[in-house]
Amino acid sequence: MQDEEIQEATASEPLSIEEEYAMQRSWRQDADKLTFIVCRPVTSSEEKSTQLSAESDCSQNMVGDINLFLRIDDGEEGDAPPKIVGEIELMIAEKANQGRGFGKAALLTFLRYIVERETAIIEEFVNADVQAETAEKLRAAKASLGFSCLSVKIGQANSRSLALFESLGFEKVSVEPNFFGEFELRRMELDIGYINEALAVAGVNDYQEIAYTRKE
Repeated sequence: MQDEEIQEATASEPLSIEEEYAMQRSWRQDADKLTFIVCRPVTSSEEKSTQLSAESDCSQNMVGDINLFLRIDDGEEGDAPPKIVGEIELMIAEKANQGRGFGKAALLTFLRYIVERETAIIEEFVNADVQAETAEKLRAAKASLGFSCLSVKIGQANSRSLALFESLGFEKVSVEPNFFGEFELRRMELDIGYINEALAVAGVNDYQEIAYTRKE
C-alpha cells in the first residue's frame, strides 16, 4: 500500500503500521464489513485436504484482497424507505499478478459466497449497533430483507476494472463520473446458477470451501 499507483486505484492514503493493524481489526470485527485475502490457487495436495496449509496464505501467495461494505441508502434527503447496499472493493495489487484472471476468479467466488450467505450477512448487520431509528425500520422488515443491489465504484481511467464488472452484468448508474472521477456500477439481482456458469466460463472449476486454521 506504499505504491502510489495502488493508492490512486484504491483511493487510499498511506497508513502507519499501527493504523494498518487497527484497520485489520475493524475489517475482522465490524458487522458492516466482510473481507477476504486473495491468494494463488492451492496446490494439488491441498485440494484433497479439508484444511489449508500454513503456506497457502504466506506473503508470496497473496495477490490482493476483496471486500464487501454494507451501507444503508435512504435517499438523498433521508426520507426514502431504507435499503441495504453492498459495496464491493477488489484489488489485485502488483502488476505482475494483474491480467492473469485472479481478479475475475476472486470476484466470482466472492459473489457466490455473498449470495449463499446473504441472509446471515444482513442479519448480522441489522442486529449490530447501527443508527437506532434506521435499525428499527430494518428489523421491522427483516423477513423480506435482502440487498437492494451490489455496487462498485471505479475510477474513470481504470478501464480494466470497468470492463470486468460490466462483463458480469454491473451497469453504470450515470453516463458521467462523479465529483471524485469515479463511475458507480450496480447489479440488482444475482443467482447461483448465473455465477456457476460464469465460473465455468472463467475456468474456475470445482468450487469448494476449505476450513482455515492457523496455529502459531
